[in-house]
Amino acid sequence: MKSNEKGFTLIEIIVALAVTALITGASFTTVSRVIRDTTYSNDRITAIRQVQNASFWIERDARIAENIVTELPSPSFLSMTWAEQHYNENPPTYHSVTYYFQGLSGGVGQLRRNHWSGAGVNEETVVAQYVYFNPADINGTSKVTYLNPVMTLRLAAVFGQATETKEYRVRRRPNL
Repeated sequence: MKSNEKGFTLIEIIVALAVTALITGASFTTVSRVIRDTTYSNDRITAIRQVQNASFWIERDARIAENIVTELPSPSFLSMTWAEQHYNENPPTYHSVTYYFQGLSGGVGQLRRNHWSGAGVNEETVVAQYVYFNPADINGTSKVTYLNPVMTLRLAAVFGQATETKEYRVRRRPNL
């Protein structure tokens, strides 16, 4: 550049553009990775919460159940019964709980709980959503087995790109 000319040379402009392109590319890559990882993390948290919620309800009922039936026709999943003893002259109150799947699409649907009692209770509860149940997939599906006094429960949930599977062993309370 001559001493009386002002401005940048072509090489200086090309170098500046190349540095700007590198910084922009690195920024875009970082931002897109953060967004993708955040989406996956949110999907995984949703799947984990569904598994935890289902296990809470099932474990709660299984601990007090006197009778557990796991061999049920689909969409039923699990059935439990028990008698609530009263420590007065009143007869016991009988309870029956059935867990079943509703709205299965691609093996994913809602896990619902139907609770009936002799005291007049008859309520439906959505226990978890996005639960995976496909009897043909013996290694990945939600399933339950019972060998007195231990119930083995495997729950799988699928949400977005995330899958969560947990296995629980629930022991009935003794002397019920």
